[in-house]
Amino acid sequence: MDLFSTIERARFFEGISRRSKEALARVCLPLELRKQSVLFREGDPGEAIYLLVRGRLALHKLTKDGREVVIKVIQPGEVFAEVVLFEQKVYPVTAAALTDVAALRIFRRDILELLGQEDFRNDFIAMLLRKQRYLADKVQQITSQDVEERLRSFLREQYGEVQQIRVEMNKKQLAAAIGVTPETLSRLLNQLKNRKCLLWQNGVLTITPVFWSEQESGR
Repeated sequence: MDLFSTIERARFFEGISRRSKEALARVCLPLELRKQSVLFREGDPGEAIYLLVRGRLALHKLTKDGREVVIKVIQPGEVFAEVVLFEQKVYPVTAAALTDVAALRIFRRDILELLGQEDFRNDFIAMLLRKQRYLADKVQQITSQDVEERLRSFLREQYGEVQQIRVEMNKKQLAAAIGVTPETLSRLLNQLKNRKCLLWQNGVLTITPVFWSEQESGR
């Protein structure tokens, strides 16, 4: 694996200098994880952040009544667990592989050491501020969307505008990922099936072109 190229392609590290990316590449450690394996658990010491290279991984959290709620599905090129750098000393969620996974691990201690260098520190802080603005815009976008738009945006972001998707999550996890109840998602899936837009069968989503075009046409 070309560590520098992997770092360079990651959206999280966009805008930082080549020198800073090279410094990060020197402290990265590749790892592989089998499907359904757990990378870290909620409450574990936050020792590292990760960059997903291949596969998909779910971040989920336990509710007070013991239910698992999917917070986010990570796709290749995304950095996750960065909260442990400054905000928390433990992982606030559990990370579990939905497929076989390849990732890069960057230990917290190595990043903190790099932050002692002024050029790297300036790059890194600017990058975090850009991400904060992006997330704020993303939250605004999601809260203004109806359920179907949330599903469409999620599928487009995760898989692209394709006609068939093998979904690694169950319906309960997908509902949590788009911020609705399982019952609400089930009703939507039935509506889409009746409109001949989308069919979920045996873990496979079959999607017609009209599903992708409806947002633009105003439905």
